[in-house]
Amino acid sequence: MTASYKKYILKFKRPSGTSRGVLTEKETWLIRISDGNREGFGECGILRSLSYDDQPGYEDQLKWVCENIHLGKDQLWERLREFPSIQFGIEMAFKSLEAEDPFLLFPSEFTAGKDSIPINGLVWMGDKEFMKEQITQKIESGFKCIKLKIGAIDFDTEVQLLRSIRDHFSAEEIELRVDANGAFRPEEALSKLERLAKLQIHSIEQPIKQGQVNEMAELCRKTPLPIALDEELIGVLTVTEKAELIQTIKPQYAIFKPSLIGGIKGTTEWLESCNKNRVDWWITSALESNIGLNAIAQWTYTLNSSMPQGLGTGSLYTNNITSPLEVKNGTIQYNPAKNWEFKF
Repeated sequence: MTASYKKYILKFKRPSGTSRGVLTEKETWLIRISDGNREGFGECGILRSLSYDDQPGYEDQLKWVCENIHLGKDQLWERLREFPSIQFGIEMAFKSLEAEDPFLLFPSEFTAGKDSIPINGLVWMGDKEFMKEQITQKIESGFKCIKLKIGAIDFDTEVQLLRSIRDHFSAEEIELRVDANGAFRPEEALSKLERLAKLQIHSIEQPIKQGQVNEMAELCRKTPLPIALDEELIGVLTVTEKAELIQTIKPQYAIFKPSLIGGIKGTTEWLESCNKNRVDWWITSALESNIGLNAIAQWTYTLNSSMPQGLGTGSLYTNNITSPLEVKNGTIQYNPAKNWEFKF
């Protein structure tokens, strides 16, 4: 068995704002494995400044994986606990290698084009007019769930934007989610959540920065608005630590980004802990190319969740890999009539 990797830089169609800065490009790493007869492909979707494995020696680790690919998926996964995005890339590549079609990792009604996955429409941070333009476009495109990234501009302006949606659409017509990416200070968070709750917001992701476990636990206990953990899950590596975190914070929701938390196996460990503690959840992509998004979407469909998922990021780039994935009427779909255009 052989393996190789390469770097791929994804270019944003338009600079995309978060509370951590504006993104113009996204680095990712593609991996290819072969047994001499078939090929398998995976994506190691690192997010610089956010991924736990954003550390010196990342490429050296990829090189080591390719040199030791004979160890197999399970042994490699265990050795890669410190590199969750590479764990997922390896899982993906081996699953792809085993498949009849290297891009049909989890054949289902979804991949047959007979069913779809509801997703949220993502509105990026920016000035008021840019955000307003995005909101209008998402509603006109048929989205029933809209997620706004907040925390970069004036909070009063963000509240006005949310109120403008509620003035025209009830909570039954449009579900609103917000993502603060840890932008609020603990001492101000509760008052801001109280203002947001008046607008019938579905949930808020990561209102305060990760790592403030006691503060987050208190906030989840007092909040008038459901809180979803996101960045809080990054870097929590063992099953025991995952269970302790969920039991301590007791969030209303958890959000799983497989590239940031150890792929399918790592996400499943979180899932089991959340299910035991009656914490609901959904799956979100983390700006992967269509290689990674394809694996996440196909696996997510097998989980039979009725909640809108966060899988609509494939159309952000000018140079994404052409795939059968399509976003239509607030859902992500797999069009089997369309072909992959991918050369490693």
